[in-house]
Amino acid sequence: MPKIKTKSGAKKRFSVTGTGKIKVKRPGMRHLLEHKSKGRKRRLRQYIILSGSIRKQVKRLIPTM
Repeated sequence: MPKIKTKSGAKKRFSVTGTGKIKVKRPGMRHLLEHKSKGRKRRLRQYIILSGSIRKQVKRLIPTM
């Protein structure tokens, strides 16, 4: 029986909290920041906890979670 490999792209983007929830960094904080408001940039710094349907897809990509 072959081993299940983890997708390396998913491994870099998602992390697991202590309670088992999956968190991901918000997109849009790399470049073109000059025209974005201070409040928007502050919100973009925070992590998102993924919801149910997306969480299932991520767990399929990272079976060791």
